[in-house]
Amino acid sequence: MRRAAALLALALATACAGPPVLDASHGGVAVAPEVALALRHRVDGFYLRLAHRRFDTLETYNDFIMRDHFASLDLFFDYYADLAEDLLAARFDRSRPTEVFVLEFLFEDLNTAQVLVRFVGDDGRPLRPGSVELVRTDRWEFVDGTWWLRPGKV
Repeated sequence: MRRAAALLALALATACAGPPVLDASHGGVAVAPEVALALRHRVDGFYLRLAHRRFDTLETYNDFIMRDHFASLDLFFDYYADLAEDLLAARFDRSRPTEVFVLEFLFEDLNTAQVLVRFVGDDGRPLRPGSVELVRTDRWEFVDGTWWLRPGKV
């Protein structure tokens, strides 16, 4: 019953994502619905804050709410630099995503999850109307009762 509820929570969290994109070759685990929902709440609070924000400004860099999703300032600095570089390489206009979508969760174990995220924005290249996108996988870890974004290789 708990497994079915956890799978339902995960399915609800990824209902519009289409086919899975995360690498599940090493397998995922089922978690309790309250664990999946706690992660979803924390993830939404973070990624929704990233839409319509320029990543080449001091205001975004100093956002204390964004920083609150990391266990230390050094981890925030690492993540911020990596994301800003990815947005620049993907040619986002003004390094600003206009939409951010959480596509999928994959729980590696009870305390670690991969989150697949798609950033969409205007194309920043001259004479190129349209949009660009960036899809990346972030790792979240559950430590001392809180889900923390953990930068680094997934």
